[in-house]
Amino acid sequence: MSYVTPSEFVAKMIDAGETKVFMSTRDTLIRAYMAGAILALAAAFAVTVTVETGQPLVGALLFPIGFCLLYLLGFDLLTGVFTLVPLALIDRRPGVRLRSVLRNWGLVFVGNFAGALTVALMMAVILTFAFSVDPNEVGQRLGAIGTSRTVGYADHGAAGMLTLFIRGVLCNWMVSTGVVAAMISTSVSGKVIGMWMPILIFFYMGFEHSVVNMFLFPAGLMLGGDFSIADYLLWNEIPTVVGNLVGGLVFVGLALYATHARTGATRNRPHPEKSTSRRVNA
Repeated sequence: MSYVTPSEFVAKMIDAGETKVFMSTRDTLIRAYMAGAILALAAAFAVTVTVETGQPLVGALLFPIGFCLLYLLGFDLLTGVFTLVPLALIDRRPGVRLRSVLRNWGLVFVGNFAGALTVALMMAVILTFAFSVDPNEVGQRLGAIGTSRTVGYADHGAAGMLTLFIRGVLCNWMVSTGVVAAMISTSVSGKVIGMWMPILIFFYMGFEHSVVNMFLFPAGLMLGGDFSIADYLLWNEIPTVVGNLVGGLVFVGLALYATHARTGATRNRPHPEKSTSRRVNA
């Protein structure tokens, strides 16, 4: 399956981060929107399978379909750019600044949220016949997920917040491992196998993914979940985003960079897309 060595794929990680920094606003938003929408559809699919089969493992086994598709199509998730984009700054790539990293993160967040929210609205319409009847069993499950993973954490106070944060860390440790695993092969089959394993782990273990939650909780609110927007933001989305940042950057990006980056081999290397992207951004 055309294995790529760690030193080679770490260089590819840095190149990918640099490319994303210099990507135009339009392309960044489009790619983030589509990633959020596809991942939301995969989450809706996994919940549907779990409800209809009564087997959460089946839903978890099938959920990675969405992640593999969006990765192969070149779309961007917030969890992925948390890991890749800072490496271009750490590697001192020319023109990469902290504000450009934060710009990328902000645009991807907005795009992911818009895509996930679009699918949440569509699914709510489907599951209630345009809000003319009560939610079906899948809709009820979505509402229950939103309640248990907001108010459920709040009921435990500081311990609940810590648990939520750690679940966010573990989530992006696995998800970003999936992003990197796709780089260890040059074949489609190798990339898919590499991605599938850690994504399965994160989903089945119930870890907190900021983009998946951008679908689950708005959908839950539309489908009768017993929690508020403030509950969602304070007791899920914000701590999850912070946990995802720590998990992906510290345990994947920095760990691999520290041990496998060739000192001086990647730094200040001209990048083929940078000049074009700069002109688009101007």
